[in-house]
Amino acid sequence: MAKGIHAQEALAFAARLKQALEAAGVRPSPAVVASEFNLRYWGKSITAHTARAWLAGVAIPMQDKIRTLSDWLHVNPDELRFGPRTVPALPADADIAQAPLSLQDREMLAQYLALPPARRKTVQEVVAALAVAAAHAPAGRR
Repeated sequence: MAKGIHAQEALAFAARLKQALEAAGVRPSPAVVASEFNLRYWGKSITAHTARAWLAGVAIPMQDKIRTLSDWLHVNPDELRFGPRTVPALPADADIAQAPLSLQDREMLAQYLALPPARRKTVQEVVAALAVAAAHAPAGRR
């Protein structure tokens, strides 16, 4: 049973790694991944065979290598390793100030808070327009 769970985790990791590579504009090729990874990693370099195992869902890298991958690909290391954290929907009467925030949410808020007031207003208007559009969208398109 444990073997099946590990295999599923490795396949899921491979899918997330490929998605992160593609989002970063990097071809998900073992040779490219190994070469680019080795430029950034401070430890012993990896081979294309190792990168192939990651991409094929045969192996999951150790945490130090996941950290290097996530820094390179600009993704959250925990989400790269384990997948996106699901946050339960808040009840309508919930206090939004008590809502749990993901790392990406916190980073976005820090960037927002660093903006000058005029730029913040623009962001507020965009978010408000998106909220109105989402409220009026058909249920399958939200």
